[in-house]
Amino acid sequence: MKAVFALCAAMVAGAQAFVPTTTAFSGARVASPASASAATTTPRMAAGSFSVFDNAQAEFAAEFPEYSKYGWGPTAKAERWNGRHAMFGWAAIIATGYCQAHNLIPDADVALDPKVWGTLAYTTGTETITNERAIIMMGHVHALAVSVCATVAPLSFQDKLFLDVDAGEKDAPAPGLIPSFVPGLTPEAEIFNGRMAMMGLVVTATTALTTGQSFLEVVNAGLGGLLM
Repeated sequence: MKAVFALCAAMVAGAQAFVPTTTAFSGARVASPASASAATTTPRMAAGSFSVFDNAQAEFAAEFPEYSKYGWGPTAKAERWNGRHAMFGWAAIIATGYCQAHNLIPDADVALDPKVWGTLAYTTGTETITNERAIIMMGHVHALAVSVCATVAPLSFQDKLFLDVDAGEKDAPAPGLIPSFVPGLTPEAEIFNGRMAMMGLVVTATTALTTGQSFLEVVNAGLGGLLM
């Protein structure tokens, strides 16, 4: 589980995920036929493409054109955003573990009072949720609300969740199994970081389920006990 540390480092390196990009890889806004030609003739990520990924994207676009044109389905746009959420998830996981380890959550073990919170205090049956779990859950709910607001009403400098069809934005070619390696604050690095973050969540969750440990315990073990 030492690999979890590398995944977290990759997540931090991928903070550029929330900055809009204008390369052919990320889906540039096309203002004219000439710019569209330039965007399609020099895709930076095409070198690592595998036909199976190209075919999947093309077949989905042919079968569901109304979804594909907005970036739904097996598209580069969708993968980029999934990776961003996975990287943000790791940030929330590490922050949660840090708060637990340093007793930053007040009255962590105190159960919510059903007389005050009603049905929100219950988990299953007659068991009530602790103050710690409630605070963590509401923190995640607030983060989700911010994400939803950024999705439906993004600022002018933000990358949108869907392709801007009206502005002529086109989806990037399929990244392939092994995208071109371009270090730095690049779209290629973002794809790599997002994939590692997503795989890290799957590996950590699988380990937690098979060993009976909590998710944070697995993360802490992967970090050599440095988190908690």
